[in-house]
Amino acid sequence: MTDDAVHGDRSDPAGFFGRRRELKELREDIARTGLDTLTGRKAPRARVLLVAGRPGSGRTALAEEFVRRIAADYPDGVLRARLTTPAGDRVPTAATARTLLEALGLPTPPGAGEDELTAALREALAGRRILMLLDAAADAQQVDPLLADDPGCLAVVTGEGPLTGIPDVRPCTLGGLDTPAALELLVQRIGAVRVTVDPRAADALAEECGGLPAALVLIGGWLAGHPEAALADVVKQLYGFNEGSTDGGPVARAFRFVHESLPPAAQRTLRLLLLAPAGVVDAQTASALAGCSLSTARATLADFAGLGLLRPADDRQYLLPGCLVPLLREQLEAKERPAEVQLARARMLERTVRLLKSCRMTAEDGAGEHDALALTPEPAAALPRALRFPDRRAAAAWLDSRLPALTAAASLAVADGELDTLARRLVAALVRALAAHRGTEAAAPELYGLHRLVLDVADRHGLHRERAAALLNLGDLDAETGRTADALVRYRAALDAGRSAGDHYATGRAMESVGGVHQELGDWHRAADWYGRALSQCLARGERADEARLYGRLGSVHTYAGRYGEALRSWRAAAAGYRKLADVPSHARALSEMARVQEYAGRPEESLHTCRAAVELARQAGDLRLQAALQLRLADTLDRLGDPAAARLHRGTAARLLDDTEEPPVACEIRSGSR
Repeated sequence: MTDDAVHGDRSDPAGFFGRRRELKELREDIARTGLDTLTGRKAPRARVLLVAGRPGSGRTALAEEFVRRIAADYPDGVLRARLTTPAGDRVPTAATARTLLEALGLPTPPGAGEDELTAALREALAGRRILMLLDAAADAQQVDPLLADDPGCLAVVTGEGPLTGIPDVRPCTLGGLDTPAALELLVQRIGAVRVTVDPRAADALAEECGGLPAALVLIGGWLAGHPEAALADVVKQLYGFNEGSTDGGPVARAFRFVHESLPPAAQRTLRLLLLAPAGVVDAQTASALAGCSLSTARATLADFAGLGLLRPADDRQYLLPGCLVPLLREQLEAKERPAEVQLARARMLERTVRLLKSCRMTAEDGAGEHDALALTPEPAAALPRALRFPDRRAAAAWLDSRLPALTAAASLAVADGELDTLARRLVAALVRALAAHRGTEAAAPELYGLHRLVLDVADRHGLHRERAAALLNLGDLDAETGRTADALVRYRAALDAGRSAGDHYATGRAMESVGGVHQELGDWHRAADWYGRALSQCLARGERADEARLYGRLGSVHTYAGRYGEALRSWRAAAAGYRKLADVPSHARALSEMARVQEYAGRPEESLHTCRAAVELARQAGDLRLQAALQLRLADTLDRLGDPAAARLHRGTAARLLDDTEEPPVACEIRSGSR
């Protein structure tokens, strides 16, 4: 569903009227000989069909109907994406490519650039027969990077103008519906009796609406709600709007006619819906914007949908038609003071923050799916009943369905610049809700964009602590996706921000992360230097857990560099630290690393003794996988010491332990778990 007025639901073919000629032209255009064929070359890319028309002309409805009719010819499926927001802003190509890749079930690395994502999309489309619907394209620059390098795919694009720069595209230009089709649409909205009783007035009404589906839907919705009104009277009133207005467009006249028939409170609510992020409206959003009760907001939205001012979407949401956005903007600027608009936006953001908080609480509470109240008594008492979710599944479904609008709300709040406190709270709440429901790894693509928003606000206000946190989070995501150079730049910037804020945790974390990047790059000297700096800070502050972890990281670096004496000293210090902390699993792993280093250093007897101590600790910790790996190491060491019988016993023990584990251990090397 998109911003253009539709003739009916896209899943219901009976709701589509007319456009037979256009449908025939589009189908013929698929088989039309292209320029490449005429020159004797094979077509290198997907064919592009363009449905051109102004918002309100029914271009999206025609494209959807055409896609429905030919979808069987493309067995690998249909992909849909919108290239312009209802407010008229261009959707970044990277975001569109990410959406299409996710629809194909493919991973999208967080923070990946436009070129990387579009290349991954073209690679995914290669060898497939896929039909793409790209709606509301602003120009060819949005479409071209998304096209498959495979003639077996087809792209159906809607837009206002030509796609200059993409060869062999012949637009199918739309005007209004013919009179019979326009009358069919009216009949669907108001019934056949009123059209049959006054056919001349019905024809005049279709003509006054210019045959544009958007205008016909609005007038038909109003007539459906006013069964006593005569068609001839409506035609006269529309003609009066035409004479008294500088903009005589059919959609504008129909909108003004419907808008002025609404009560003042409903008019104000409709104007404020323009502030809804991404043009997606639900009862919570409308209630917050208008300052009314939730039940009143639900009833008002249902009335708007009946009038054609909104279109129903999934999960009790509504879409704001893009053809009405300029008209609503005029009304908002003319009749609402800027302070009132800002207050409405603040109410909406505050409501969103509270809903996200409730969503997170439901996930963290861990209630069962059939639990009547997923929140614990304390959070439930703190939140109104209207903000609660019945269970974790309902909260997750709400988060998934609202995620595009939620991310758009965060972006708009940060871009506004006047509500930065609310913007920071909103971003923080969204990050926590995503992490609670999806986990940080699965939510990484969304989290990357949110951390960048936090960085924007921190830079704008000189918030060094928030800047350091955002840079550390972004650096972690860059490092996890292999962009080590970018990660190193962010970690160094985070170190500077942490020092400016006097935040010892941020500076220590940044130094350790810089060391981790150098370790990843194989620069053992710099890695040891940065780990040593972080360790010095921990020793000065008495942070024992961090000390033990950093000793372990130093031991790993020295081991890789072949400095076995320094590695043993570091691992002994790590093991002593974990022993004092009573952290048995980490103590066992530190001893296992000591045994490995002793083996590398040519001390098999010492390695055997340390490895047995590690086995005992691993047994206390209940770590079967570590026990199995250590038993295999004991067997290898005993073989070197000339005791094959004992080695066979240890291998048998390892085999029995492996039977009790789901995944096999890595016997060749036990990597440090200190990180």
